[in-house]
Amino acid sequence: MYSRLSLQAAALTLRRGFTSSSQSNAKVAVLGASGGIGQPLSLLLKNSPLVSHLSLYDIAHTPGVAADLSHIETRAEVKGFLGPEQLPESLKGCEVVVIPAGVPRKPGMTRDDLFNTNATIVANLATACAKHCPEAMICVIANPVNSTIPITSEVFKKHGVYNPNRIFGVTTLDIVRANTFVAQLKGLDPARVNVPVIGGHAGKTIIPLISQCTPKVEFPQDQLTALTGRIQEAGTEVVKAKAGAGSATLSMAYAGARFVFSVLDAMNGKEGVIECSFVRSEETECAYFSTPLLLGKNGIEKNLGIGKISPFEEKMVAEAISELKASIKKGEDFAKSMK
Repeated sequence: MYSRLSLQAAALTLRRGFTSSSQSNAKVAVLGASGGIGQPLSLLLKNSPLVSHLSLYDIAHTPGVAADLSHIETRAEVKGFLGPEQLPESLKGCEVVVIPAGVPRKPGMTRDDLFNTNATIVANLATACAKHCPEAMICVIANPVNSTIPITSEVFKKHGVYNPNRIFGVTTLDIVRANTFVAQLKGLDPARVNVPVIGGHAGKTIIPLISQCTPKVEFPQDQLTALTGRIQEAGTEVVKAKAGAGSATLSMAYAGARFVFSVLDAMNGKEGVIECSFVRSEETECAYFSTPLLLGKNGIEKNLGIGKISPFEEKMVAEAISELKASIKKGEDFAKSMK
């Protein structure tokens, strides 16, 4: 008969993103905690021994979400904060801030269609972070990530607190999907598959490096093209399946938690923690680009770059550059036009 504790320990080691058993005293804020991603993400963070304080902010329903989560038998203390006047207090002392706030996609919408609404939301939240927790690790989930990361960066620059090693666009769901789809095609355990995904976080800017997959896998070109297309359009697959009821929320919450746990592990001194993320970069002619990053106590320790890639992947990188540049400029221009 398993004890409840041993079952909890087993649950915590189910996936590589959830493997840390060490405790820490991290204070983590979730901005947009009442939404479709925010609630399951907050649940996963509450379940982690890496989190000692969980600060939940939104413009509606956070007292209820916080009360509900606070009954769970894990040590993280949960507090809910409601509305803009409580935002500064929600950020005080936070070491990691995750931002899933914003509106989700509906059928027929691209991530860029979310720009006008989500750009303002992210800019306002980033402003609060720059003022009240300028040294925190900022993990942005809100789409379009290809634009919301430039917005966040410009806001931090305006306040004189910009550190490019601490601002991350969370693209982890692309890696999670690539791992899952490759594993399904090859009959592998997805927990043991790792596919780096570089570029951006929308359509053809999502570039899975199947040639760098561990374990090594090979596909005929037609299957590789189809697999790549599925990874790039997997978000739309979920939007269509939900038929107007939202976008990828549960898998995104899982991926967001995986990324936060990696950041926390690295902050705690764990060595060799690598995640892909959309960050300030000099790897291509784009000012921001996602590549594998070695994480450390102060955020990005080293950008591991693109590495050796196949001609098929080189072509995808070349074709993504113009769209990425346009999305980045759109975000930068928006931030610069703000009062």
